[in-house]
Amino acid sequence: MDVRVRFPPSPTGNLHVGSVRTALFNFLFVRKYKGKLILRIEDTDKKREVKEAYQAIYDSLKWLGLSWDEGPILQSDRLDIYKEYEKMLLDKGLVYEQDGATYLKTVKSGQTKWIDLIGKKEISFNNETIDDFVIYKSDGFPVYHFANVVDDHLMEVTHVIRGEDIMSSTPKQLMLYSAFGWEVPEFAHIPVILATDRSKLSKRHGAVGILDFKKDGYIKEALLNYLALLGWTPPSGQEILSLEEMIEEFDLSDINTSSAIFDIRKLEWMNGEYIRNMQDEELEEKLDEFLVDHPAKGKIKPIIPLVKTRIKKLSDFIPLTNFFFTKPEYDMQIFNRLEIGELNEALTKTLETLQNLQQPFEAAEFEQSFKKLSEDLKLSNTQMFQLIRVAISGQLVTPPLFESIRVLGEDETVKRVKEALHSL
Repeated sequence: MDVRVRFPPSPTGNLHVGSVRTALFNFLFVRKYKGKLILRIEDTDKKREVKEAYQAIYDSLKWLGLSWDEGPILQSDRLDIYKEYEKMLLDKGLVYEQDGATYLKTVKSGQTKWIDLIGKKEISFNNETIDDFVIYKSDGFPVYHFANVVDDHLMEVTHVIRGEDIMSSTPKQLMLYSAFGWEVPEFAHIPVILATDRSKLSKRHGAVGILDFKKDGYIKEALLNYLALLGWTPPSGQEILSLEEMIEEFDLSDINTSSAIFDIRKLEWMNGEYIRNMQDEELEEKLDEFLVDHPAKGKIKPIIPLVKTRIKKLSDFIPLTNFFFTKPEYDMQIFNRLEIGELNEALTKTLETLQNLQQPFEAAEFEQSFKKLSEDLKLSNTQMFQLIRVAISGQLVTPPLFESIRVLGEDETVKRVKEALHSL
């Protein structure tokens, strides 16, 4: 059998975590079996349509590398087709018109059931609970159930892989398949993703649009890896997987039947793992792509080894390294946090010590000189080196101090300590 699946988002806003995980599972499944993925935009609900959402869908999938084989196909371009199949059911006497809308006559006895591929369990609904339902609205557009079934049939979809939240629509769709006398695809309903407090996932839990993750400095490979593990356990038990490894291992039978938990902190951890495991050249390339209008663009190579183990997202690079590219602004509150009594004296002696060091500075001599100065000033070593850090950067957290000075250069370091002294 030639495997054919579809990803059918509605253009009502940005693609979010749940939608992209569904797209990913479809992608992994169809690539595993060398089938075809159809991108179909279900845009028949014009009241909820957001014009910008079309491009956001395409951009999100392209950024993540979830390529499609057919499409994008817009349902709004297929209204003549849906009308033709509505007429087919009218001619069969299986539907009726009322108040300008068309309703399917449902079977009122027995059950509608299917074997779901997630958990290999039988799902059944009592037909008496399913009233006659609209298949065509009075505004001239088909409803979701109808257009979905017609398209899946005509596009020869073999597997419908979608969220469990849509399962309640499946009995109506099966009734439509029966009315047309068509072969039914296999269904796989993926459990929903929940927040850490087991509530519905929302923006406050980090469920923002996928392109917002890109803007925030997440690596697409890490994001895909994390989303794949939301509800799927690879047989190898590996936690860090490339897209190729995911495709090789993926099977619908390994998807968990319970809801997955989206934890932004776990995603940040995984993103940090990806960054740490990159070659410096690759990280430099990704940072240069990310730093569109930043003064660091094209100048970050010597800094990469200093920050690689300290950032979890590409965006963390900016506050950590801004002082390399722009003059620091000195805040007395930060100096006061060092709890140095004679701050003016300490900075003056620091400047003198730096000016007396032979250039280029040597790490051992630098450390020895300032440890001696900290003793003379009755400061701890931590206070001493934090004072230098604040003087050259304006902040308490930076990459390793001596290595940062090496990047800044000795003359610029001395100059900044002078400026810090004059700012007091």
